[in-house]
Amino acid sequence: GAHNLHFHSLVFISKPRNAHPSSTAPSDLVFILDGSWSVDDINFEIVKRWLVNITMSFNIGQKFTQVGVVQYSDDPFLHIPLGKHFSSSDLIKAMESIEYMGGNTNTGKAIKFANDKLFALSERGPNGIAKIAVVLTDGKSQDEVLAAAEAARKKGIILFAIGVGSETEEAELRAIANKPSSTYVFSVEDYKAIAKIREVIRQKLCEETVCPAKIPINSRDEKGFDILLHLNLAKKAQKTQGSFYGSKAYQVTSRVDLSESTRMLFPGGLPPSYVFVATLKYKGSVVMEEWDLWRIQTKDEKPQMAVSLNGLDRTVMFTTTTSSTPSGTQTVVFTKPPAKKLFDEKWHQLRLLVTEEDVTLYVDDLEIETLALEPPDGIFINGKTQVGKYVSKETTVPFEIQKLRIYCDPEQNNRETACEIPGVVSTRILDVSVLAHSNIFHLLMSYRINTDLIFKIFYLITRQFFLKKTEK
Repeated sequence: GAHNLHFHSLVFISKPRNAHPSSTAPSDLVFILDGSWSVDDINFEIVKRWLVNITMSFNIGQKFTQVGVVQYSDDPFLHIPLGKHFSSSDLIKAMESIEYMGGNTNTGKAIKFANDKLFALSERGPNGIAKIAVVLTDGKSQDEVLAAAEAARKKGIILFAIGVGSETEEAELRAIANKPSSTYVFSVEDYKAIAKIREVIRQKLCEETVCPAKIPINSRDEKGFDILLHLNLAKKAQKTQGSFYGSKAYQVTSRVDLSESTRMLFPGGLPPSYVFVATLKYKGSVVMEEWDLWRIQTKDEKPQMAVSLNGLDRTVMFTTTTSSTPSGTQTVVFTKPPAKKLFDEKWHQLRLLVTEEDVTLYVDDLEIETLALEPPDGIFINGKTQVGKYVSKETTVPFEIQKLRIYCDPEQNNRETACEIPGVVSTRILDVSVLAHSNIFHLLMSYRINTDLIFKIFYLITRQFFLKKTEK
């Protein structure tokens, strides 16, 4: 899961290549730190080091991330106002000089203070930028937190809650943080353990600033980019029958140009880790060609990132940035035989889980291979992002595409299924109460699968369903 992924911050910006922040999107980020007696001065030093390490991965500046820090006990104290420091080095010096206060734990008062005295006074105004508060506490608050947290949320502030040790109350952390709690609440056993969640917190903070858009999936909204939607495929390409009866896909022809400025698609770049998913089908001579399913180019049309299909070798290639090669890019090639079915002219789902250490290929939900990456560098967002182009050419490849998305949360890799691919039965647990419905039965029948098999599936599902019902 994402909680044990390790990241080096990924740079996605038009900046010198030695920079290493994770995002260019503007954001106001405030840390609200418990400085009560239970913390003690040694642990407070650990908190400061953690704070410095997280902050180092952000692009600090007037147009980028501004960081504020509040320490609280009986009363909140403003150590670093938003927008005071415009360089990482100044900000880090200011963080290192914060002194531990001691006192009681009034968390509600501190959240209200951050809302009124930092976010409300931010010179960047109320709209258009991510406003995030991270509350770090090791005990139950001696005042009311819910009203203060709700007031902050009404103003568009996103709250994370991190509880340290056994004295914190789960219900209180949930009251402080945004929903869902699985995304915004973290608990660790002691102060030494906060280092373990540093990377996942950094990834989450980056997701909030880089991925404002939501993609509705089942009952939840996933942060990410629906590339087909942003490229306006509904207007550019012909609708066609998708991978299963009743689904829709787009028929892309060589007359269509699927290009958009990267700044329009990914204004803040991409987060350090993400999941790339494509459901596609292509046939005829394309099967023997080498083409980029998706690519991000520099202003002078050099590739920075790409997911490519090589028909001659029947391999999948992934290209991303790195500062460790003269070209500024690195390419890894997936050669394991199971990936070769991508070239059989049928519908398939190609999925890549990308982290800063490696990339894993899945085809139709089957894990194929993991390949190591050098730490990726930034992308310049002043070029173009393109879909379905022959390698090194501007010509569009004729193919059919049903889904093309990038999910910002690496955990979505565990939730995404390839159920849309005929013949793939997901290993995930199906919600049988939804499936045991005659519409599904008719849908399967219309798909002309072996009738005995359908009856067997339907029998098993229905049986499970009624067993569940009777247990209730």
